Amino acid sequence: MKEFQEQFDALLEKYTELLVGESDPSKKEMVTHYALYSFIAKNMPALVKHWNGLYPEGKAEMKRIVGEIKEMNETHRAEVNEKKNDE
Repeated sequence: MKEFQEQFDALLEKYTELLVGESDPSKKEMVTHYALYSFIAKNMPALVKHWNGLYPEGKAEMKRIVGEIKEMNETHRAEVNEKKNDE
């Protein structure tokens, strides 16, 4: 079980790096929340709607996280594209 946890953590770390350009603990945590929230929203939208109603401050924080990840992703993609163009 410990081996699986390490392997899964490596997957999450690489996903974070590819998504936002770097993988430090705070970014991994943000990406974990983002990925899990997105998955639940797609599979059980009524649950997310209920949660958003119960916890408006949680919903606001999730919107902040999604926005921040989007910004980091766009910046990272622009940097990657710039490097490709320079080659």
